[in-house]
Amino acid sequence: MAAKLPARFYRIWTASAVSALGDGVYFAAVPLLALTMTHSPILLGAMEACSLLPWLFFGMIGGALVDRWDRRRTMVIADMCRFLLLVFVTALIAAGAANIYVLFVVVFLLGIGQVFFDTASIAFLPEVLPRDLETLQVANSRLQGAQQALGGFVGPPTGSLLFALGRAVPILGDAVSFLVSSLTIWSLPKSAPKPAQPRGSLLREARAGAAYLFGNRLLVGMALRPAVGNFAFMGASAVLVLFVKQTLHLGTTAFGLYLTANAIGALVGASLAPRLAGRLGTGGTLTLTAFVEAVSLLGIGLSPNAWVAGVGEMVLGAAMGTTMALGPAIRQAIVPDHLMGRVAATGRLINFSAGPLGAVCGGWLADVAGLRAPFIVGAGVLAAMAVVAARMTSNKRIEAALAEAAERREREAAENASAETSRAAGEPATAVAMA
Repeated sequence: MAAKLPARFYRIWTASAVSALGDGVYFAAVPLLALTMTHSPILLGAMEACSLLPWLFFGMIGGALVDRWDRRRTMVIADMCRFLLLVFVTALIAAGAANIYVLFVVVFLLGIGQVFFDTASIAFLPEVLPRDLETLQVANSRLQGAQQALGGFVGPPTGSLLFALGRAVPILGDAVSFLVSSLTIWSLPKSAPKPAQPRGSLLREARAGAAYLFGNRLLVGMALRPAVGNFAFMGASAVLVLFVKQTLHLGTTAFGLYLTANAIGALVGASLAPRLAGRLGTGGTLTLTAFVEAVSLLGIGLSPNAWVAGVGEMVLGAAMGTTMALGPAIRQAIVPDHLMGRVAATGRLINFSAGPLGAVCGGWLADVAGLRAPFIVGAGVLAAMAVVAARMTSNKRIEAALAEAAERREREAAENASAETSRAAGEPATAVAMA
């Protein structure tokens, strides 16, 4: 029986779904827009890298700020800023004042908004839900399902069709999605005030989150796995629009439809993730998906036509959807709440930092060895990482981490109850702490 989720989770789900639809429109439209400005694989790869660089520059500081700030308010402000930015960009495109270098700046600024929104949303979910792994896996699978259905299935073809109406139209559509998401999250009840925590410098607080992650072998494995994946996937994604048009010989509308193959697979994978974890264990499922990702990316790179590549995208999407539903739930179940933003940001910094390098390498590989090269090389990298990550994220290691986290929460609850009893009896809290 699936875990029952509270009503306010579905407001988060609604905001995520609307934002995902806008992201899907953006995902299809921006490469097509860039293609009207340049056909250089290197410049396209550089643009892709710009979207991920904010995690390198601001990721850890962003995590420390999220742990200080109200997470609900942080998400609202981040989405509102992205709305205003895209309204401005829409005006630039309509006026004919945009070029590829303007797009570099835009995707970089949108990436900064993503740093704060994504970090806050990962940390906010355990405030809404119980901290058991099954409930968090179900919640994350539903979020991933909505994101893939709208962001991957509906959004890209919509983006392609809107782009045919005008270059600025899909950008404005994405702006509206950020506005709706911001207002939906604002409608959520305010979070309970956080317990006072001693504060030092932001850098020292950020280092505390990094130290916690690197001190836990499971969390290291959970960070390295998507990092290597990002390197491989961003290398392929950087030249995907060229690969689809020049190698698979698909047109603009078909490009949007092609992108839905990955989304269909991801939707299936996200929906099946809790069941697979129940049968194979979370660690066993993550090992399986790692190898499936490698094989499917290789199949896309070697595909003789668009139909075979589409099947490869579907299988790849299923593996990615399963991974993205299970991975965050582990972190949310075992990391202390006051460190959640920093640990999440550190993990994302690790995995996103590999993305810009992968995008640039993918563009270079395509330039010197052909458009199939980023897919084939990326598959080899994924296969090597799958072997390493399998031992770091095993079922045994995950079960041990969950048991340790449960014991810590019980101990903290007992200490809080003792402190409350002492205060009610008029005893100084420091005496309890020293006992």
